[in-house]
Amino acid sequence: MEPKDFLSKNVFAVAGSFRDESKYAYQIFRRLKAIGKKVYPINKVIKEVDGEKTYETIKEIPEKVEVVNLVTPPEISLKIAKECKELGIKFLWAQPGASDENLIKYCEENKINLLHDVCVLIESAE
Repeated sequence: MEPKDFLSKNVFAVAGSFRDESKYAYQIFRRLKAIGKKVYPINKVIKEVDGEKTYETIKEIPEKVEVVNLVTPPEISLKIAKECKELGIKFLWAQPGASDENLIKYCEENKINLLHDVCVLIESAE
């Protein structure tokens, strides 16, 4: 699948660090919102991003997420992929550095569309 297939979806979750505006997860969160997407931040420590509540897990999000964007270490990305499988989420976008062979294999075996080593910031630029 191509980035445009992922960007055609409307409800995203972004998992990663939102400590400050320099973090890629923070930048991706803002970019997706800027292009009209509904975006939910996922983080176990930070309580809100730009005034919006963060969620510790995807299961807590009050609506069906279509795409999960991973800005996490590969081992965390794999845990999130397993949660996506449970929830029936079929689109995972792993930012450069967020995937490894284990994640790729897991997604292939579980029929999850994985876009990896492609940056949403670049692909969503106008």
